[in-house]
Amino acid sequence: MTDPQPAKSEQQWREELTPEQYEVLRRAGTEPPFTGEYVYNKDSGSYRCAGCGSELFGSDTKFESGTGWPSFTEPTIAEAVELRGDNSLFTSCPLGMRRTEVVCRRCGGHLGHVFDDGPGPTGQRFCINSAALAFEPESDGQP
Repeated sequence: MTDPQPAKSEQQWREELTPEQYEVLRRAGTEPPFTGEYVYNKDSGSYRCAGCGSELFGSDTKFESGTGWPSFTEPTIAEAVELRGDNSLFTSCPLGMRRTEVVCRRCGGHLGHVFDDGPGPTGQRFCINSAALAFEPESDGQP
């Protein structure tokens, strides 16, 4: 499990993150579909939290969901993320949609949502905003 990050003020977060990262990670925003940096990334490596650097997802669990956001079947380390009930669309959406929010356990940053329509044995699709991620390419063994 990752150690909790020391608390930061909103001003510190604003100074450290880009405006888009701040909107997603700290205000639970969502980037427009098909616009994120990692939607079409097929490189091998790991996806870390853009807020604190915690390892979240591996490229081996990334798949093309057609939804417009990077999608993963599961986190690299289950304890790195926290799942929370999200009823924000329940009252504002005519269909009353209930979702499950995915949050970085270390810094509390909003990453995206998880849905039960994914492939593989878990059947889950972690739909994550590119702005919440930092990609670390796999090392090719070169010094």
